[in-house]
Amino acid sequence: MASQTQGIQQLLAAEKRAAEKVSEARKRKARRLKQAKEEAQDEIEKYRQERERQFREFEAKHMGSKEDVAARIEADTRVKIEEMIKAVSVHKEAVMREILELVYDIKPKVHQNYRVDM
Repeated sequence: MASQTQGIQQLLAAEKRAAEKVSEARKRKARRLKQAKEEAQDEIEKYRQERERQFREFEAKHMGSKEDVAARIEADTRVKIEEMIKAVSVHKEAVMREILELVYDIKPKVHQNYRVDM
C-alpha cells in the first residue's frame, strides 16, 4: 500500500512538473508572439517611412515643392492680369468710340413686323 501511495505521489509530482513545463512553454510562446508582433510593427513602420520618403522625393522631383507651385501660379496670374490690363488700355478708345457711335447714330425706321391695317 505504501508503494501505491508512493507511486501516486510520484505521478502527481510528475503531472505537476509537466503542467509547469506546459505553462512555461505557453509563456515562452506568448513572449515570442509578442516579440514577433513588435518586430513586425517596427518593420511596417520603417517600410511606411521609406515609402513616404520616396513619395516626397518623387513629388519634389516631378512637381516641385508646394511653395514653388504656389509661386509659379502667382507669377502666371500676375502676367495674365498685366496682359489683360494692356489689352484693355490698347482697345479702350476704339471700343468706346464704337459704343458711342452706335448710341448716337440712331436711324428711325418702322419695324418689319409692323402692319398698317386699313
